[in-house]
Order: sequence, then structure tokens, then C-alpha cells
Amino acid sequence: MYDDRECGTILEHGDEVTPEWTGRRPDSGARGAIGRPAGIGVPVEECSARRYNSAMFQIPLLQAIALAEVLVCWIVWSLAFVKPQKLAAGKQKVVRAPASRWGIFLVMLAFACVWFYIRPEGFHKSTFALAVSMVLAPLSTALVWGAARHLGKQWRYEAALSEDHELVQSGPYRWIRHPIYASMLGMLTATAAAYTWWPMWIAGTVFFLAGTEIRIAAEERLLAERFQQTFLDYRSRVRAYIPLIR
Repeated sequence: MYDDRECGTILEHGDEVTPEWTGRRPDSGARGAIGRPAGIGVPVEECSARRYNSAMFQIPLLQAIALAEVLVCWIVWSLAFVKPQKLAAGKQKVVRAPASRWGIFLVMLAFACVWFYIRPEGFHKSTFALAVSMVLAPLSTALVWGAARHLGKQWRYEAALSEDHELVQSGPYRWIRHPIYASMLGMLTATAAAYTWWPMWIAGTVFFLAGTEIRIAAEERLLAERFQQTFLDYRSRVRAYIPLIR
């Protein structure tokens, strides 16, 4: 019995199984272009390598494209703070919340987790995860630019208020109180979806949520003290940083 497929599994001569070659019945006279007897198929090992390379070629290519998009989005994301930083440079911080630094540390640890190169042998991302990354990264980048534009001189790296600090409720702040943190969560998820092994993804998400909750608590304590009922009303009707959830 003969397997007429070029890449089969075995070739049988009567009762004898020949695992070295697959394909059509060999013609003892003619030879192929690569010195193989004409009609004889491809070695089993070569077939396996072809199938593996064919399957693995497309997924890493898509993953490379998704990862390149994430890196570009991170660069563009960071540039959103150039102007707000210049506007806030001359503003003196009259009150600050040092506890927010612990939150910043945990957020930094979260991003270290998703960027750390730990993964099992043969690891690759699914097409669905890569598609999520390629959609989420640009959306998160657009969100941070909108937030930074409306925040302007109020922007601070740590929880702090200047003397003429204003409560921003325009732009993305109409729908979420902390759109920059929402965009950071989006970028963390996009990065992990394109690059990170799932245990590190989970660890990064946990650290990020814990750190962000600390930062939000510290910032909103200052805002509540400064703006009192105005901020309390704002907080009662607008979610923090995850629409429909938190």
C-alpha cells in the first residue's frame, strides 16, 4: 500500500514498512531534481519539519507585528506627557500624599512582570491574544493623549496638588475619573497579550491593580479635602478607571 501524498507517514512495500520515505511508488530508473528517485516522496523527518515550520512561521510573524505595534504605541503614549510636564514645571506642590509612592512602586513592578522574559519552550501567543493587543494598544494611546490634553498643568507624577489646582471634569474625565490609569491598564494588557506568558501576565495585573488602588486612594483623599462636595458629587457619578466596573 502506498501513500500518494507528498508528505505522508509511511511507505509500504508489500508487508515491509519503510518509514524513511513517503509518497508514490518509487521508479527505480528516474531520479528527481535533488537526487531522490523520481516518484519517491519526502523523508518523514523532513515532512515533520516542514509542517512545524509552516505552522510556526505565521504565528511569530503576527506576534512580531503586534509587538512592534505595542512598542510604537508606548513611545507615542509617553510623548503625551511632554507638554503637560512643561506646563506643570513651574507649579509648586503645596500638598502631596507620599503614600502614592508605594503605588507607583507596585505599578513599576507590574510592568516589570509583563516585560520579563520568562516563558516555556515553544511558547507563542494565540491569534486572538495578538488581535486584542493590536486593537487595545492604539485605543489606550488615544485615551492617554485625550486625558493629558485636558489635564494640562494639573498633571503630577505623584499624588500632589498645586495652589491653583483645578478639578478637571472635561474630555475623558467625563466618563472616568482616572483615564490615564485606564490607559496604563490598557497598555499593560496589550503588552501582555502580545508578549507575556500567562502567569507573569496575572502577576503583573495583580500588582498593577494593587498599586493603582493605592494611588487613587491617595489622590482622591487630597481632592476631597480641596474640593469637598464638588469632588464627592463627581466621584458619585463617574467611575474610577475601569468603565462599568470600578
